[in-house]
Amino acid sequence: MTFPSRLLPLGWLLAACASAPPAPSLPPAPAPPAAAAPAETKGPIDLQAIDRSTLPGDDFFKYANGKWIAATQIPPDRSAWGVTGELEERLWTQIRELLEGAARSISDPGSLQRMVGDFYASAVDEAAVEAKGLAPLRPALARVGAVKSRADLATYLGEELRADVDAMDCTQFHTTRLLGLWVAPDLEAPARNTPFLLQGGLGLPDREYYLSDEPEMAATRARYRAHVEAVLRLAGLQDTARRAEGVLDLETKIARAHATRRESVEVKMARAWPPTEWVRQAPGLDWARFFKAAGLDQQRIVAAWHPKAIAGLAALVAREPLARWKDWATFQAIDRRAPYLTRAFQDEEFAFHGRVLRGATEQGPRWKRARGWLDLLVGEAVGRLYVERHFTPKTREQVEVMVKSIKEAFLHRIDALDWMAPSTKAQAMAKLESLYVGVGYPEHWQDWSGLRIDRGDLLGNVERAERYRLQQRLAALSRPVDRTEWCMLPHVVDAVNMPARNALSFPAGILQPPFYDPDASAAFNYGSTGSVIGHEISHSFDDQGSLFDSTGRLRNWWTKEDLARFEQSGAQLAAQFDAYQPLPGLHVNGKQTLSENIADLAGLSAAYDGWRTSVGRKSAPVVQGLSGDQQFFLAYAQSWRNKYREPVLREIVVSDGHAPDSFRAETVRNLDAWYPAFDVKPGQALYLAPGDRVRVW
Repeated sequence: MTFPSRLLPLGWLLAACASAPPAPSLPPAPAPPAAAAPAETKGPIDLQAIDRSTLPGDDFFKYANGKWIAATQIPPDRSAWGVTGELEERLWTQIRELLEGAARSISDPGSLQRMVGDFYASAVDEAAVEAKGLAPLRPALARVGAVKSRADLATYLGEELRADVDAMDCTQFHTTRLLGLWVAPDLEAPARNTPFLLQGGLGLPDREYYLSDEPEMAATRARYRAHVEAVLRLAGLQDTARRAEGVLDLETKIARAHATRRESVEVKMARAWPPTEWVRQAPGLDWARFFKAAGLDQQRIVAAWHPKAIAGLAALVAREPLARWKDWATFQAIDRRAPYLTRAFQDEEFAFHGRVLRGATEQGPRWKRARGWLDLLVGEAVGRLYVERHFTPKTREQVEVMVKSIKEAFLHRIDALDWMAPSTKAQAMAKLESLYVGVGYPEHWQDWSGLRIDRGDLLGNVERAERYRLQQRLAALSRPVDRTEWCMLPHVVDAVNMPARNALSFPAGILQPPFYDPDASAAFNYGSTGSVIGHEISHSFDDQGSLFDSTGRLRNWWTKEDLARFEQSGAQLAAQFDAYQPLPGLHVNGKQTLSENIADLAGLSAAYDGWRTSVGRKSAPVVQGLSGDQQFFLAYAQSWRNKYREPVLREIVVSDGHAPDSFRAETVRNLDAWYPAFDVKPGQALYLAPGDRVRVW
């Protein structure tokens, strides 16, 4: 099944390449061969961003991006900013034009354009939202009020189940509902879809926000309690201080039951039981009522991704006072709907979720928020309109050629491994050869004909779209797994690996400048987009993806000796990242970020090999005064260019499976070719002796 293997951390919003003047001299590099093309000064590398007061061997990220970092301010409505931020702003402007055009059009009722246009029109009509006041919220509060017993609570919790995996980034999961649903291939029989239930119930991003003794976390908890009270008060409820304290107390107990971030990516932790067995495995919740209300009562099995956590949550349902559960459900029902209610709710939602948790200083304009809501709820419909207008068949064909060359490079790397047994190599090669790679957009588009959208009913549209998504995922349980199905939107700046499908997706959104430039050198495109392709291919062979075979089945296909050697390299890489310190006293967790770090290293290595193979015996042209190797490595480092606000940087380190981007850029220190390209010497901070350079795949 899919599991967190995202290329870019949430909020990885990066900036544009400035136009570049002729290049001053760089650190010594191998002279281009005599046959090389004349040096060119125009190209996609941002020469103005380079900080030549920093040695590449001391801090390659700062060397490649230092002047940009010093000169750039994070926009007030952003929690981070960098290369991707610029691309997203351009992409969002294009999407805004599409949405506004759809809202103005008189297209046929039932058409995709009409559905998207009516949804967008309801989202930007603030006057209509204000006029309705609290009325749209009352049905949700009435459903909570109707809970009179723990049996009713089980029914309510089942009715509230949603497919809460982020529609914009299908590797991200967070639900404030007690449990969330993930429909994915069965771990033992990957041709069959299975429902997985995952831990939820927290209003803060992660269990550590409730349990950590760090002063910053304690301050955030205090602000959260105040936020809970404010939301309850805005809804016209009484005794809000006491109820807010009870909500925080209950969520703290939920957090204690939760699996940790690292445990959450342990695939072997999942357990599959018949619905009747859940009563024995997780007593305390009336599972028969829950599954019936959720539409899962006819399933042969229902899997628990977090079995111990779910058992703990079920015990809390039985143990904690019913009134406290109702206060929790009331708050979460309101808080989930706050963005779609009146200005007072929106302001309070931004004050906490935007300012406190993300560090933003201004709320984004209404059209941007509306675009985000549509992406979350009907995103593939928006993506289809985008692709039809902005993504060319030529780009798709060119990127498919890159994918083929990097897959071939990976095959050669596997074949050349001197530590891997022939039987393990054969399994790895079979997995790579059968890998499905989708470029740009899915082969089959979703059907939206059953979704009713009312131009004058924003919250109703949101709730109907959520239920429609749920019904779509439940319907998939009666169909065989489609390996070509996408879980990521075509217009996002991201990419994804789905190990249980043995499939990758590279959306159209990331396949454009500054990541992919059809007019740039091969060295640039392979260093930037090629490393993304290599990264996602490599996820099939990281510490988690390597647990799945070529069919997507969870199966150990390694010899004992090969697995030990692979784990040794992983431990070496984890130690390398443990040493990085993004904030004083706050270190990167090398084990928590290991999957992504392995994919970065193996992917960059395969991209480099793929690029060298693509130019064959020809010399790489000098562009902007840079040799081919310099272009390749600078393109990689500048693709990670960003700045974070401290709250989001702290959240990434605590709860994300990705290291902060500046440290991901330093992956180059493990590639032999980087050293002569930038004259890196012993004694410099990033220098590693050849025997200490981590080599995986």
